[in-house]
Amino acid sequence: MRIEDTDLERSTQAAVDVIIEGMKWLGLDHDEGPFYQMQRMDRYKQVLAELQAAGHVYPCYMSVEELDALRERQMAAKQKPRYDGTWRPEPGKTLPQVPTGVQPVLRFKNPLGGLVVWDDKVKGRIEISNDELDDLVIARPDGTPTYNFCVVVDDIDMVITHVIRGDDHVNNTPRQINIFRALGKEPPVYAHLPTVLNEQGEKMSKRNGAKPVTQYRDEGYLSDAMVNYLARLGWSHGDDEIFSRAQFLEWFNLDHLGRSAAQFDEAKLRWVNAQHLKAMADDALAVLVAEQLQKRGVAVDERLVGICGLFKDRCETTVVLADWAEKFYGDTVDVRPEDRAQHLTEMIRPVLSQLADKLQALAAWDKATIAAAIKDVLAQNKDQGLKMPQLAMPVRVLVLGTPQTPSLDAVLSLLPREKVLVRLRRS
Repeated sequence: MRIEDTDLERSTQAAVDVIIEGMKWLGLDHDEGPFYQMQRMDRYKQVLAELQAAGHVYPCYMSVEELDALRERQMAAKQKPRYDGTWRPEPGKTLPQVPTGVQPVLRFKNPLGGLVVWDDKVKGRIEISNDELDDLVIARPDGTPTYNFCVVVDDIDMVITHVIRGDDHVNNTPRQINIFRALGKEPPVYAHLPTVLNEQGEKMSKRNGAKPVTQYRDEGYLSDAMVNYLARLGWSHGDDEIFSRAQFLEWFNLDHLGRSAAQFDEAKLRWVNAQHLKAMADDALAVLVAEQLQKRGVAVDERLVGICGLFKDRCETTVVLADWAEKFYGDTVDVRPEDRAQHLTEMIRPVLSQLADKLQALAAWDKATIAAAIKDVLAQNKDQGLKMPQLAMPVRVLVLGTPQTPSLDAVLSLLPREKVLVRLRRS
């Protein structure tokens, strides 16, 4: 893990902490590091000195105002704005007089003529003329090296074989390749992935639909589902939509990366999450749901594993699953007036009292004995034409506040008997 933090205005410790926390949650554990570029300044300055001694780097004293004026003239003449090489040393060229009290930037002496060529693992062969590239600033006036230089030194020192990044970096790549060559090193393999778009088809950004990775954790997404979805955005393995982390590691290669921009679809992410949630072991899922409930001040017990097993098929996130689980731990339950009016009729109230008496008298409190008690009550009211839905829906409304739940006997068995009796008798 490498933290590229030479842009001091944007690289706060808080921003770094979010990156590390997000990677940790996703299970994308680093084998080495984290390495911070700001802690490697001595190494960068050593390489800068070597390049300068070899004639690949030179000081440039052009002020920001002069550079802005140059760009304005070029744009007015409908030329591409670029540094014009005023301070670039050439045989027989006389350089301007060095201004007093000005700290220069250091510029890389980009080759003149010829092409920079690489075989991109996503975009195929890319050729860029050196004449399109001006001399890049690789150290600021205070001596701090810039991104494009630092990453080359890092890639060499860290023996990086593949650089997989967004295609907004394509313009940086020929500059970096030229620095590699100036240092006598071969560049790594590059793969430039298309930008992910938001649901409106625009580039995602903090202001445009993107969230911190950790927010998805807080919203109840599973890390394996997130990895599955993100992987599938820019890569495919046939028609496989749902796969485990182990399958992904086995299947992945650079040959099936997508060439067109993918669109981030939160509804699809929720669907992927639901599939992983259904497949997850109940006890492992209960740990995550317990964390959600802990934030709400709800203490849980061993029943949570069974609750997760019963409700996970109808939930897309652990937050929704926690909403269901919370109903089993509260002292009271909210019943919507419309549900009360529809299901708690005068006809059903005596039957609910009858069921409460049956449940109170049970020798054991488990799914089988509760199911038998419900059948007895239905049988006793058969002459009135009472069917299971007519009994089950009012019971669900009273004990959990909703007419729709999984199997009634399973739901009741996961609630304390006394709590069920109190709620039924409040009908």
